[in-house]
Amino acid sequence: MQEPTILVVDDEAAIRDMVSISLDLAGFKIISAENTQEAYVSIIDNKPDLVLLDWMLPGGSGMELARRLRRDEATANTPIIMLTAKTTEDNKVQGLDTGVDDYIIKPFSPRELVARIKAVLRRSHGKHKNDVLQVFDLHLDPGSHRISIENKPVDMGPTEFRLLKFFLTNQEKVFNRDQIQNQVWASNVYLDERTIDVHIRRLRKALSSIEDASIDYSKLVQTVRGAGYRFSVRLA
Repeated sequence: MQEPTILVVDDEAAIRDMVSISLDLAGFKIISAENTQEAYVSIIDNKPDLVLLDWMLPGGSGMELARRLRRDEATANTPIIMLTAKTTEDNKVQGLDTGVDDYIIKPFSPRELVARIKAVLRRSHGKHKNDVLQVFDLHLDPGSHRISIENKPVDMGPTEFRLLKFFLTNQEKVFNRDQIQNQVWASNVYLDERTIDVHIRRLRKALSSIEDASIDYSKLVQTVRGAGYRFSVRLA
């Protein structure tokens, strides 16, 4: 089995070297870049299995690069772990809402880094990760990062996309907010209940955006009082 390729993007040579040595010892193939321009070219040319991306970079922030990658169909599903010294909840939510898969705060241990990378790769390399998911005339295509209802495109943010994908692959099951957070966001990030509820409301709004649809798909995302949320095709 070929070793996964990790792109390390950081403008500090000492950090790139430390991370590269740790990941090499763990069995990964390493490539590196010191700014966003180099990183983007390397991603297009080398198609790494995961991008380890510093938030603060010369020539444009890591956050801007993450947004660019998520907008581009060719890179929309490339796993991204953000490295940063920013520690506030707002910073974490901002990063995760951009579509990054995990968030590691500096300083970090090599063991933690390797464990996080392996966890993200396991999630992203699922057996059927690119299968089109369908409920009635709602289609979610993970490969192209597109959603449609009755062949009409539905626009939603990256967090709502991950929420919907999670619900579609776990229909008829009730999940509390902690379980949803651990599956859709990173398990190491604390989010209060209001943050998750806001994204549920945004998801419902996106699903009801096709006005002449034969079904109000927003009603399939159901609140279970005192328990959490479920996605169900049964309205009763």
